[in-house]
Amino acid sequence: MKRLILTLALALGAAGFAAAQNYIVVNSEKVFKSIDKYNAAIAELDRMANQYQQDVDAKFEAVESLYNAYMQRKASLTQASQQANEDNILKREKEAAEFQESIFGTDGTLMQKRIELIQPIQKSVFDAIKEYAEANGYDMVIDVAQNATMLYYSPKADHTQAIVDLLKTRK
Repeated sequence: MKRLILTLALALGAAGFAAAQNYIVVNSEKVFKSIDKYNAAIAELDRMANQYQQDVDAKFEAVESLYNAYMQRKASLTQASQQANEDNILKREKEAAEFQESIFGTDGTLMQKRIELIQPIQKSVFDAIKEYAEANGYDMVIDVAQNATMLYYSPKADHTQAIVDLLKTRK
């Protein structure tokens, strides 16, 4: 009798533990790529990055041209003139590096534009995921996009398409 009660208690405990593992997986990359506004924002950011990179390259090419011209006539310059040229080249190189940082740095123009364009879309996606999880009684949502530690998950646990569908109904 004790054995039956103990076995029943263990079975109920295991069933309770299994029920507590209430999670789904979502591939946020697929969700984001299903949103036209996100794709347009990424395309605009790529276009801006290419244009900014051309501007940065032009500034560094100008510095290189100054340096090459200086090296060709260095022998004919006085010491004071050489120093003035070197100072000018260093100043221009520093300006080019600062310009590059102001565009591509963590607080740069491109990052600010990325925040402006992408953050509202991220908020909408994360809100939809939360709404879906709460409405369906899920305790945890695991993002499998680019997750090197996720070795396996059952396709039954993947609710990515349901999130995409929910986002489409919100429009």
